[in-house]
This record gives sequence, C-alpha cells and structure tokens, in this order.
Amino acid sequence: MEHLKRQTNPIRMRNYGRIIQDMILVACDEQEPRNREAMILYIAQCMRQKNLIWNRDQESGTQRIKDDIATLSNGRLNTDFEAFEEVMQRKIEEPKKQKYKK
Repeated sequence: MEHLKRQTNPIRMRNYGRIIQDMILVACDEQEPRNREAMILYIAQCMRQKNLIWNRDQESGTQRIKDDIATLSNGRLNTDFEAFEEVMQRKIEEPKKQKYKK
C-alpha cells in the first residue's frame, strides 16, 4: 500500500482533512465491488461526522456528501447504490461536548 505514505498534495477540503483524502485514494484503488462500497459507506459516515463537528447548526445532506466524494475522487467513486441511500438516511448522533476540568 504505497499510496498510504503521507501525501504532499495540499488538503483539498479542510473540513475533512488529509485522512479522508487518503481513505478515498485507497477506495479508488479497490477492485472488489463489495469492499469498495463498504469503504465508500465508511468514508461517507466519517464525512457526515466531521461536517457536524465543523457546523453544528446543520447536518450535511446526502447530495453534498455525494458531491464531495465525487470531487475528492475525481469522479472515480460511484455513490449510486441502494445501501448508500439507506445509510445516509439514518440520523447520526451529535458529537458530545467535552467537559474541561478547571
């Protein structure tokens, strides 16, 4: 997995960070369709969670996640499958606020 070496490419979408870009690169290289779809689902869930952290006022919609995956993968990842829609319709828990001790 030589593509897991740290990239020197600039981060394309700061709200997701480099780890999402790296995961998308790995998913683009996956040949097995079932594994590829599982990776896409995991990436989409991570993206939704990161969007909630950056913008608590609104949950990221399915279309935005699809567009961002297409952009980051240069159109190589397809999100048009039934399981994707099903997973994206589920409500996710809002991240808990950290309590700091004084």
